[in-house]
Amino acid sequence: MSKRRYIHRSEGLDDMPAHIRAALSQTQLAIPVASGRLVLGTWQGIYLFEHRRAPHRREIVLHLLGE
Repeated sequence: MSKRRYIHRSEGLDDMPAHIRAALSQTQLAIPVASGRLVLGTWQGIYLFEHRRAPHRREIVLHLLGE
């Protein structure tokens, strides 16, 4: 596959590869909360993975549903 097939550089040279990786990744997450704490298993954690080579400013949005 030619590297020139997918060209999109509006935000940098790594723009198009980052878009393809993001399309293959999960973009939202549901985590139960009990007694004010995240309900995660012993070996579970939450990680944010950046698909870009250069740092970019990001926002994380939290929607908390419950009583």
